[in-house]
Amino acid sequence: MLFNSIAFGCFMLLVFLIYWSIDGKTKLQNIFLLAASYFFYGWWDWRFLSLVLLCSIVNYGGGLMMMNSSDRRRRRLVLTVCCLVSFGALGLFKYYDFFITSISEAFAQIGLPFHATSLRLILPVGISFYTFHTLSYTIDVYRRRFEPSRDPVAFFLFVSIFPLAMAGPIERASNLLPQIYRRRQFDHALAVDGLRQILWGLFKKAVIADRCASCVDTIFMDSSSQSGSALALGAVLFAFQIYGDFSGYSDMALGVGKLLGFRFLPNFSVPYFSRDIAEFWRRWHISLNTWFRDYLYIPLGGSRGPRRQIVRNTFAIFLVSGLWHGANWTFVAWGAFHALLFLPSILSGRNRRYTDTVAAGRILPTVRELLQMGLTFLLVTLGWILFRAETIGQAWEYILGIVSSPTLLSIPPIQDKKLLFFILILIIIEWRGRAWPHTLAHLFEGRKRWALRYIFYYLIIIMIILFAGQSQQFIYFQF
Repeated sequence: MLFNSIAFGCFMLLVFLIYWSIDGKTKLQNIFLLAASYFFYGWWDWRFLSLVLLCSIVNYGGGLMMMNSSDRRRRRLVLTVCCLVSFGALGLFKYYDFFITSISEAFAQIGLPFHATSLRLILPVGISFYTFHTLSYTIDVYRRRFEPSRDPVAFFLFVSIFPLAMAGPIERASNLLPQIYRRRQFDHALAVDGLRQILWGLFKKAVIADRCASCVDTIFMDSSSQSGSALALGAVLFAFQIYGDFSGYSDMALGVGKLLGFRFLPNFSVPYFSRDIAEFWRRWHISLNTWFRDYLYIPLGGSRGPRRQIVRNTFAIFLVSGLWHGANWTFVAWGAFHALLFLPSILSGRNRRYTDTVAAGRILPTVRELLQMGLTFLLVTLGWILFRAETIGQAWEYILGIVSSPTLLSIPPIQDKKLLFFILILIIIEWRGRAWPHTLAHLFEGRKRWALRYIFYYLIIIMIILFAGQSQQFIYFQF
């Protein structure tokens, strides 16, 4: 049930009407929302609900056991069991075949036979996201930073709430559980803001990402016969595809949450307007990056200590982040590439140089800012080739095809010329709203500009109806 499908529209309308018809009865709302969330997840494959339930039961019970124990060893044992169950399920379904195949190939290279049976398990949708939901809760309870939940309905809803179930953002219990506990009343302004965010997310997914997908697939599937300029175009279009796809999903998830009275954590903040790689990673997939910062990077020592420790910690967080994205060496290489890009800024102490909004208070950026954004986008796009390629060899050939081709400066064959116009619209609108909570938050704000506001909304709706690409599954569902 994709967010951009008629089925989800009908499901959401029904949930919205029933949910707010029991306004003021928080317990009943939570029970209904939990049932709706399990139905939504089970729509993909009801068998994998057992994994969601297993992670929920183990971490809920683990939280209570740690609360009732003052013995540090016992608390650590409970935390270990919770981590083993959560990571064990993730490792079995997502990484077992990858590591077995990699080990077999490594032994074959040195002439030693190694026979192991691959399981060929189907990867449950969203397992990486709800696993990290539960683990952040359990680790925070162990650290006594958060009081464990005594309400099983509230906790199970925190783990599986349907807007976040498939592709995040990765929520923190400290933000979401208090909202689940308290009484929620319909907030018209919040709901309208949610609809705006859903609209823009739908535009990014249907008009940008899905239209980019057909062009990108054509170029990457036959990259050896493409000109240098066509390969460069394919890389740039994939950069917009993955951004439109994932940030579009996140916008829709946050918008749906607002319709239900929740404020989820933001996940994107115009990352392609970043002036260096460090700023890019503060603006891209924010919930995952802060998760790794808080539960991996800082416990390892962060950016304190000798240089070799900083290098080790930086590579650890990026390599694990790459592996989190998929069981393929291309993702590991992608993580290593970004670690190399990130190291100079953190070793020089300049990784937090740009924490403000680019060109704040100005209509246009300076030439320096424009060059910085262009260079950062170029490096990020180069990394996306590793992310998109099937193998490291294919990625290397693709990059060589760009830099060594005499046709790099030629005009590339563009299958979809309208797509360039829509990307231009995306850039202009996102630049206009770069300092806002989300892109359309304050666009044409004020009573005197209501006509412009609604004309814009209707134009976006018309573009979605008339110019949406062929519907594609969200890229991050595979992670």
